[in-house]
Amino acid sequence: MDWYPLWNSLRIAAISSVVVFFSGIFCAYYAARLPRAIKGVLDVVLTLPMVLPPTVCGYFLLLIFGVKRPLGEFLAQFGIKFVMTWYGGILASVVVAFPLMYRTARGAFESFDMNLAYSGQTLGLSNTWIFWRVRMPACRQGILAGAVLAFARALGEYGATSMLIGYTPGKTATISTTVYQLWRTNDEVGAFRWVLVNLGISAVVLLVVNLLEDRQKKAVKR
Repeated sequence: MDWYPLWNSLRIAAISSVVVFFSGIFCAYYAARLPRAIKGVLDVVLTLPMVLPPTVCGYFLLLIFGVKRPLGEFLAQFGIKFVMTWYGGILASVVVAFPLMYRTARGAFESFDMNLAYSGQTLGLSNTWIFWRVRMPACRQGILAGAVLAFARALGEYGATSMLIGYTPGKTATISTTVYQLWRTNDEVGAFRWVLVNLGISAVVLLVVNLLEDRQKKAVKR
């Protein structure tokens, strides 16, 4: 059994999660401080991939980063090609997983007790210190839950990934695309094996999310 799809899926999901983690926190932190009208418009833009079909997201990515598109041709001059490459899967996964991280982190920041930040400011503490030492610890359960959900979304991504990087064994194959290809070629036993692998990983991810939610509820009660 070729384990490349598992390795590639975990690699894409892990890198995507790191990118989404920091970009989601950054956008959520500043969005939570914006006026309500501006926040509403920004929410629509940043969370649109969450409601669009993944294939539509993949189509837009092809329109932007396709080899015959202006941006795609420009990046190709530097050896950067997102179409039919494994790291193109990172781009697709970031696009579809970002809204989960953003919405979860924004909700955590909005529920933060601002009196804690104001107290730190009266003590002469910088906003950076308050953010990392006060705000982030207070919101860590929600943020971690968002990161885990984003990882799970990136790991199971199929639509945008298949549109952008396709399926090439040993090069761009992921668990999701492998299941489809094996099923399409009537290899139901092989497809079922990968389904079981995906189910096992998904079960672990959901268990982690539930544990984080339980810890958050206990922290709120205290």
